Amino acid sequence: MKVLVVGSGGREHALCWKLAQSPLLTKLWCAPGNPGTAMVAENLPVDALDIVGLVAFARDNAVDLVMPGGEPPLVAGITDAMAAAGIACCGPTAAAAELEGSKTFTKQIADAAGVPTAAWARFTEADAARAYIRQHGAPIVVKADGLAAGKGVVVASSVAEAEAAIADFMEDGRLGASGRTVVLEECLFGEEISLFALCDGENALLLGSAQDHKRVGDGDTGPNTGGMGAYSPTPALTPALEQAALQRIILPTLAEMRARGTPFRGVLFAGLMLTADGPKLIEFNVRFGDPECQVLMLRLKSDLLAALLAACDGELANFDLRWHDTPAVGVVMAAAGYPGTHVRDTAIAGLEAASALPGVQIFHAGTASKQGTLVNSGGRVLTVCGQAETLRGAREVAYGAVDQIQWPEGFCRRDIGWRALG
Repeated sequence: MKVLVVGSGGREHALCWKLAQSPLLTKLWCAPGNPGTAMVAENLPVDALDIVGLVAFARDNAVDLVMPGGEPPLVAGITDAMAAAGIACCGPTAAAAELEGSKTFTKQIADAAGVPTAAWARFTEADAARAYIRQHGAPIVVKADGLAAGKGVVVASSVAEAEAAIADFMEDGRLGASGRTVVLEECLFGEEISLFALCDGENALLLGSAQDHKRVGDGDTGPNTGGMGAYSPTPALTPALEQAALQRIILPTLAEMRARGTPFRGVLFAGLMLTADGPKLIEFNVRFGDPECQVLMLRLKSDLLAALLAACDGELANFDLRWHDTPAVGVVMAAAGYPGTHVRDTAIAGLEAASALPGVQIFHAGTASKQGTLVNSGGRVLTVCGQAETLRGAREVAYGAVDQIQWPEGFCRRDIGWRALG
């Protein structure tokens, strides 16, 4: 089979790395890819949002399956465009991708399906939003309604902080059109977990859980980022809680989407808060998380390509996946200044020695090759992963590899997995 992965981050490198192991695979491309994906696939100089170009390439090269990594092409309709060209694409239609494209849409679906979630209100006027904040007090969560690359959520611990977020999103326009409408939510308390399910419109096959670390600093301090590390599995999400999330959150959502004529196919990512009343939905994403995908792919024993095909063909009811018992920990190395203005084009060395350590796998994200030297081209640059018999051991393996990498302008959190390990 010929497969095209769309995207250029650590998630896409992990997907390519796993797909390359499939006995069903004959050819693998990644558009646009990065130096890491180039090790296991052929990179294409086509942007992830150039849907016309991607469809043309897939048609001209008889691609059997397209796997979009991130949400922008899905929200922009890549699945619809591929379907019109007769090409299978493992992702939701643009209508179904609104589960991530609009926070308001997700809340409406949750309410209609009886999915437990935080109380909420939607605002298009800044003054009305401020009045609501003053009425309800803090802590309160401010969310940009549209896509914001992980930077559209502020968990405000004070009224002043919440009002500053309103000014930032709605009046100053830092997030453009995505932040002109906001959703205000009650602040849920508990442990936050990412749960993934592969869906075929009717059935859901759980893909495991992971815990992301959104804040830039140790101990969950500092501003939110796209994710500074993850580990899987998560001890806090017991098998009973996982089943509760499947029955109360994921399956009712699939049923509601189907009833609306927009069945959801692809990877559904449920951000959950494990509250005293059980799992509650924080948000949906319509693709694998990054860096959660990296640790999940390390733990997946089964053939990913076969699973993606089953989702496209509506055959998940009789499908199962096997997983390695060994935990995985992924540590994101980021460029100095991230998540604000960060350094670029700084040289990175030592990856060969780090990758040679037992249990280590390194996934590229914001990297580029310039005149034979590997440099950073983005804010989140590498996900350095370790696997071992225990979670603590996996973390030690990952940080042992981090310490082999020579990149003075890079930094990472030193406490990935701290909620499970202390």
